[in-house]
This record gives sequence, structure tokens and C-alpha cells, in this order.
Amino acid sequence: MAREQGWDRAHWLWLAGLAGGISFFVAVFQRWDGPAIWAWKTSGVALLAAWAVANARNRDGWMIAAALGFGALGDWLLEGWGLVGGAMAFAVAHGISITLYLKHKRRAGMTGSQRFLSLVTVPLALVIAWALTRQAEPAEMAAAVGYTAIVALMAATAWSSRFPRYRTGIGAMMFLASDLFIFAGEGGMVSKDVTLWFVWPLYFAGQALIAWGVVSTLSREARR
Repeated sequence: MAREQGWDRAHWLWLAGLAGGISFFVAVFQRWDGPAIWAWKTSGVALLAAWAVANARNRDGWMIAAALGFGALGDWLLEGWGLVGGAMAFAVAHGISITLYLKHKRRAGMTGSQRFLSLVTVPLALVIAWALTRQAEPAEMAAAVGYTAIVALMAATAWSSRFPRYRTGIGAMMFLASDLFIFAGEGGMVSKDVTLWFVWPLYFAGQALIAWGVVSTLSREARR
């Protein structure tokens, strides 16, 4: 009963999500494909979203659950429908996350280095995205840079929010790094044989840390 009132209600969903996401790296490394593999890929973040639903006690709890849910949808659409569909789902997820993080802006002061990182994240990410895709078609480059702006804003607001910086903040930065590795591979700047070691681990670890930081904080506060 005590566990049901703690932040880790339905803890088995959290563990199942970790198992699904971590184990999927086998499929990444083997380059497996097909509907069953797409479902495997989706399972990690989808189960994290279900865990967030089980722990949601207010609107903010439902917001992080929705953000994770759209992230899981993006995982599926990237494989089944292509880059555009997946990017749209992720853009919705980031929009929800940005709204949540802005609502929970950090009350205590940040150190100079922490404030500096929150300020330079967006412009630095845009420069990197441009450099990685400048050889692509103009429309593709513009789409990559535009999408990067959304992800970078999500990461910057997560970093400067009051949610645990070494969970949610770092998780959001890892998510951003994952997308930049995708662009590095697609743009030919880095071999895809190299980027496959970074994209999924950074992405899923980022999502798991984001979920852990936000859900645990909101649930702990809701029961006070």
C-alpha cells in the first residue's frame, strides 16, 4: 500500500520500459526491420508513458505523460511512415514539454555556468545543425534547422526548470545530442556505422531520465 502512494506507482511499467528500450539496441546493432521491430522500438517510451499515466495526479502529470506518449508515437511513425510523420509527432511532444518546463521555471538562482548553458543551447545547436546539413538540399536543411530549434528549446527550458537538473536537464540534453547525431549521419559528416552507437542510447536514456525527473518530482509533491 505504501508503494501505491509513492512516486513509483506501477513500478513494473518503469522496469518494463527500461527493458524494452535498452534491449532494442540489439535490433539497432543488427539493423533489423519490420513491423515487429517497430513495435519493439516503440515499447520503451510507450511503457514510460504508461508509467507516467499511472503516476499522474494533476494536469502537469498528464502533460508529461502526453509528451512521452507523442514521443512513442514518433518512434513508430519514423519507421512506419517516414521522417516527416515522426518529426511532427515529436514536435508536438516537445511543445507540450516546453510548456510544462516554462510553467515550472527554476525558483532558486542558477550558477553562472548553468545559466550560460541555458542561454547558448539554442543558438549553438542551430549552428551545429546547419554545419551538419549544409550540403543537403535547402528545404531539407531548413527543416533540420527548424526542428533542431524546437528540440534545443525543449532542452534549454528543461535545463533551466526546477525539475532535477541531473535527471530531467541532462536527459533533455541527451535527447538533443541524439538528434544532432542523426543529422551527422544523414549529412555524411559521420559514418552511420558510428552514429548507430550513439543515436538510440542517447535518445532512450534521455527519455528515461526526463520521465524519472519529472514524474518523481510531481508525484512526490502531490502527496504532501
